[in-house]
Amino acid sequence: MAESHNTSGPGGFVVPTLPSPAPSTASATRSASGLPHPRGHALRPGSAKEDKVRNYIDDRLMYINRRWVKKHGLAEPGDEVIGYKSMGELCKDLEPLINIIWLSGTPSLQIPYLLNIANEFTTWLDSFPPSASATFLILHKLDHAFASLLKGRDIETNEVLPGFDTGSRSGMSKTDMVRCRSLVELTRVVIVDVMSRGAEEMETEDDATAESDVPTSDTEGGRRGLGAFDEDDERLHMDVARVYENTLVQLGEVLGQDAVADIPQRTED
Repeated sequence: MAESHNTSGPGGFVVPTLPSPAPSTASATRSASGLPHPRGHALRPGSAKEDKVRNYIDDRLMYINRRWVKKHGLAEPGDEVIGYKSMGELCKDLEPLINIIWLSGTPSLQIPYLLNIANEFTTWLDSFPPSASATFLILHKLDHAFASLLKGRDIETNEVLPGFDTGSRSGMSKTDMVRCRSLVELTRVVIVDVMSRGAEEMETEDDATAESDVPTSDTEGGRRGLGAFDEDDERLHMDVARVYENTLVQLGEVLGQDAVADIPQRTED
């Protein structure tokens, strides 16, 4: 049986290294989105554990933003923070942070931090050549998280999420929902623009994040845009159209279909 080990991360939070599950139990540990199964109960507000998790998340977000700001700058002597060279590099740092936020099982942490990440992601995405694997992996995780938080249950397993099991109102406020709706709309516009860029700007597959069960649709070598509509291009086009599709469904249920009617929808073309 695999053992779980702990490593210390920024902010003093002990970051768990998740064990690798046996094939027969993999589905119980990670969903198809690649997110870990959250802890059983939400962290108590104001507790030392919640503070440690919050400090860790803040430190990692600051680190990612510092590397992003330095993406075009020259490394200074003795500076340990090196700018990102690609969207794939940024996503490799971002993916484990999203996993930790989801693992916390605490809506008061998950909702504001994931909304902030989704907002920053559109800016980060627009500043690098497109990297389809890395980008859709992150967006798939965020879609699963937002849709589940809107529902109060995991959209895949239908399990009640931690923090929602007491009957208290732990989910998104109306303000959060409106912000989420705006982010969905913005992201769907940005992703079309970014993924439609010319072949000379497309990152190679080496820039993608680590292997995942999430289906992706990079074209041959990850180098082509959406110009030639062969089979690979159509899959990429469909991935673009599916951005935040589960979140759209849940927003439609809680806000009403009219509230999301003007958001660009998935098409079959």
